[in-house]
Amino acid sequence: MNWQRRRYLLMTLDPVHIGTGGYRLGRVDNAIVREPGTNLPKIPGTSLSGAVRSAAAMRLPNKRGCAGQGGHCANFDTCPICYTFGSVKGDKSGAGRVSLSDARLLLFPVASWDGPVWLTTAETLKDLKFPEPPDPPADEQKALLSNGLRTVNDGFGLGWLMLEVPSGQESVTIAAPTSWQSDELSRALARTVIVHESIFAHLVNSSLEVRTSVAIEPDTGAAKDGALFTYEAIPRATFLSFDVTVDDYRPSFPKQNGRVKWQSVTDVVEEGLGLAEYMGIGGMGTRGFGRIRRLAKPVEQTPSDQSTESSTETSSVEGDNGDGHSG
Repeated sequence: MNWQRRRYLLMTLDPVHIGTGGYRLGRVDNAIVREPGTNLPKIPGTSLSGAVRSAAAMRLPNKRGCAGQGGHCANFDTCPICYTFGSVKGDKSGAGRVSLSDARLLLFPVASWDGPVWLTTAETLKDLKFPEPPDPPADEQKALLSNGLRTVNDGFGLGWLMLEVPSGQESVTIAAPTSWQSDELSRALARTVIVHESIFAHLVNSSLEVRTSVAIEPDTGAAKDGALFTYEAIPRATFLSFDVTVDDYRPSFPKQNGRVKWQSVTDVVEEGLGLAEYMGIGGMGTRGFGRIRRLAKPVEQTPSDQSTESSTETSSVEGDNGDGHSG
């Protein structure tokens, strides 16, 4: 069995709108998808998988039908698209070899008194295995600033909110994982504000891009009466991360004819992610939404990496006798 997990870094080039599929009363008519527990915006793994599959299918002749629901060829021996993502055709079906997780927020851009900055939390940096992540701010009224930002009277203004910067912690250095070294991420990390986890979702949701549009009457080319609507989107220059889990138990990958020469399912995913920079993802594509860019190299993890981490955690737990001392 060939098992592997690859963690990718994404940056939005345009606003991204992944709608909930209906209207609701409130701030906007068309809301975007959020995580139930944190209320933070996300890009669902189903949306990522569909966009990557569709983009990859565009690269092969006579395989564009394999991008949708009804045109799968269901031939795992010759079709790398169906082999990678799975297919259903009649009574013949098969599971794919890759699983794409939801893309979660890493850095979120907002306006500040010192120009554009990116928000994150210490918990997010720790979860994504950033080296030496700083401790979180003591409470929701405080923030930590990366070394490219300046304070004003021991505080930092995020639009309508003034956060206190603790004395002696005017700046912190945030280093990216080795595989994620990129100019875009480095520039953002130099202007990052680490806020308390309790206010992160509030700041993000109050800074989403909100637009107003109107439906057009095709016969007249004029605005349709009563068709004004608003919708929100994840703004451009937002950094997200998601995992691709590979579970490829077959001995050989389908061979292709033509100029595309994929050797594994990860090649198919990489190709689709590369084309998503041009084809986009989500809704409102005709209004300039949806382009995303994959940055740097993915962080790879194999089962041996997992077992090493588990052994380390188990050893630390077994060494604690319950009163904070090892015995």
